[in-house]
Amino acid sequence: MNSLLVYPRFPDTYWSFKHALPIEGKKSAYPPLGLLTVASMLPASWNKRLIDTNVRSLTDDDLKWADVVMMSGMIIHRQEIIEMLDRCRARGLRTVVGGPVTTSVEELTRHADSVVYGEAEELIGELAADLERGDPKPSYKPPRLPGLDRTPLPDLSLINAKHYSAMAIQYSRGCPFNCEFCDIIEIYGRVPRTKTPDQVVAELDQLYDRKWRGSVFIVDDNFIGNKRKVKELLPVLKEWNERRGRPFSFFTEASVNLADDSQLLQMMKEANFTRVFVGIETPVEESLKEAQKMQNTRKNLMESVHRIQDYGLEVMAGFIVGFDNDPEDIFDRQVRFIQESAIPLAMVGLLLALPNTQLFRRLKKEGRIIDEGHGDNMDLHLNFIPKMNTQRLVQGYREILRRIYAPEAYYERVLRFLDRYHHPNHRPRVFADYMAVLRSVVKQGVLDEARTSYWKFVAKAALRYRKTFDTAMTLAIMGYHFQTLTRIVCETE
Repeated sequence: MNSLLVYPRFPDTYWSFKHALPIEGKKSAYPPLGLLTVASMLPASWNKRLIDTNVRSLTDDDLKWADVVMMSGMIIHRQEIIEMLDRCRARGLRTVVGGPVTTSVEELTRHADSVVYGEAEELIGELAADLERGDPKPSYKPPRLPGLDRTPLPDLSLINAKHYSAMAIQYSRGCPFNCEFCDIIEIYGRVPRTKTPDQVVAELDQLYDRKWRGSVFIVDDNFIGNKRKVKELLPVLKEWNERRGRPFSFFTEASVNLADDSQLLQMMKEANFTRVFVGIETPVEESLKEAQKMQNTRKNLMESVHRIQDYGLEVMAGFIVGFDNDPEDIFDRQVRFIQESAIPLAMVGLLLALPNTQLFRRLKKEGRIIDEGHGDNMDLHLNFIPKMNTQRLVQGYREILRRIYAPEAYYERVLRFLDRYHHPNHRPRVFADYMAVLRSVVKQGVLDEARTSYWKFVAKAALRYRKTFDTAMTLAIMGYHFQTLTRIVCETE
């Protein structure tokens, strides 16, 4: 059987890095790890082809080759998935769709032959057997949340790693917290499940053997959900990386209580973690309590950010406006926190009431839900009725973006971060690094309207931060994405 695995194109969002990737010489930020893992679970006798439409288009020849088309994605991919499913079914192809999108978009059942809800490890055998018989069921659900000891190595033979900015591995699923707006705990549960250190090492060996060198994204929604297990893993990562000459740097997502554990921070630094995304959300304590994000109320958030930075970890962070308890000055307070905390890459979004979350259920009960939403928290369309005047909320949100991604403000934030940053990446420079800098000089230093601010930043970084100049240039390139995206969002009516 010929199985065509298809991943949809990322729209222009914070996470797409669409405007920075051409400068880096890449086509996509990360490979579709879920589909690569599913590919390894399919029968060995099947022929498999993976099309990441962020890298190349899905062609009619691909569809002609296929017996079954299997898609995965998130709610933000909703429209493109539906369009591709309809295209496949018009040709008489069997279609299967899975991934987080299935828990949020009920209408998928009208477009796909089979919808897979949840994780694949304990249902993929049944699904494959049904497809081979030509009699797949309309839906598949696992009997339980599977242990990750059953998860195989992703099939990296299906991609060209050179197209991606970073490679990706998964260590755990689930999060112990109870944030009202989050769908992760609804999909993966509140008891984190982890792979063994040996499994992680096998994935690193596979990447290394395929000549990958550079960044590896550990895609867990909360890498430190089970701190005891993480502390068993980190010494293994450190030993592996040092024995191989530190070919990989790591970045991940974690809860802000990472700042409370100096041992864990030191272990991450020694294993060559260089960046962590944390959900700050808001400096307003009443809004944090409303969101049931109690872990963010136990310590001073600014001090927590600085503590993480002091261990050589760049903090990326998520921020939200639109909570019921947000005061009128929330926009100024968000900007002030972002600037003073020296968080270069700040993802500020409008609150989304995602389907299958506590927030969605509460707002629906209150009669405030407008629609299922779109999954893009930078879209100016709200899918619920906020307490604050909607026009005021949208205008204030635009103003935050304008202020934090104004070139002068952004570069000032990067320089303040570099003052605290003492973790240079020891990976040797390669030809692609020099080409990225050259493209940056042309795109940002010659053609862009913010070129004066760019050159002032580059000069200061070269003089004051020679040991971390690579990091400075990486942040300059990534900043171009956010500056461009801000212009697009703020010009949208």
